Amino acid sequence: MPIAIIHIAEGRTPEKKRALLDKVTLAIADSLEVPIESVRVLLQEIPETQWAAGGQTLAERRAKA
Repeated sequence: MPIAIIHIAEGRTPEKKRALLDKVTLAIADSLEVPIESVRVLLQEIPETQWAAGGQTLAERRAKA
C-alpha cells in the first residue's frame, strides 16, 4: 500500500486540495501499477506562521509582497 505525505501551506480552497488528492492518487496508481483503492495520500496543512524559508515565515513574506 503506497502512502504519500504532502505538506502545503494553509490557504488553498477545498476544490484545489481535492484536485491535488485526486491527481496524486492517480499518478501513484499509474506509475506503480497498483489499484487506486490501495493508494493513501495524506495532506497536511501548515500555518503560514509556522513555515519559514530564508529565516522568514510565509506570513512575513506575503505581508511584504
